[in-house]
Amino acid sequence: MIELLKYCVPALCVLLATWLVMHKFYKSEEEKRLWELKRLSQKEISPLRMRAYERLALLLERTTPEHLLIELNVGEMTILQVQQHIMRTIRMEYEHNLSQQVYVSDEVWQLILSARDQMVAFVNSMAQQIPPESSALDYAKVLITAYGANGKTANDQAIQALRDEARALL
Repeated sequence: MIELLKYCVPALCVLLATWLVMHKFYKSEEEKRLWELKRLSQKEISPLRMRAYERLALLLERTTPEHLLIELNVGEMTILQVQQHIMRTIRMEYEHNLSQQVYVSDEVWQLILSARDQMVAFVNSMAQQIPPESSALDYAKVLITAYGANGKTANDQAIQALRDEARALL
């Protein structure tokens, strides 16, 4: 019996040491594979994320009164037609860029949604504040002037958050 223990105890120690070394080796190799996979996926995802930041910044720029009104011939439109056109354009711009939310943080996406909602509310409130006998050109002037007087707008804040997040990615 003692003779058997003389051989079994060292054999078990060698087996345990071998198992520990192999376990550590396999764990290290698994971590290397995961790191390499992550590095390769970052090569693919980073350009997509940068394009998403660009598209969302463009979206925020396109949904400001200056850009929304630039191509309209407001002289031939009513206030209601201008307001409806702006609402339709904002909705279309957001729907077109909706898929970009998967590339930005939840906080940035919430800022973008807030910017959209505030712009819609701003356009509607300006339409209600302008006298009914005013022209669409007067409405357009009021929109641009009042928006410019707001200081740092929700669109500006969302663009800044996009910039900050994009810089962190670089």
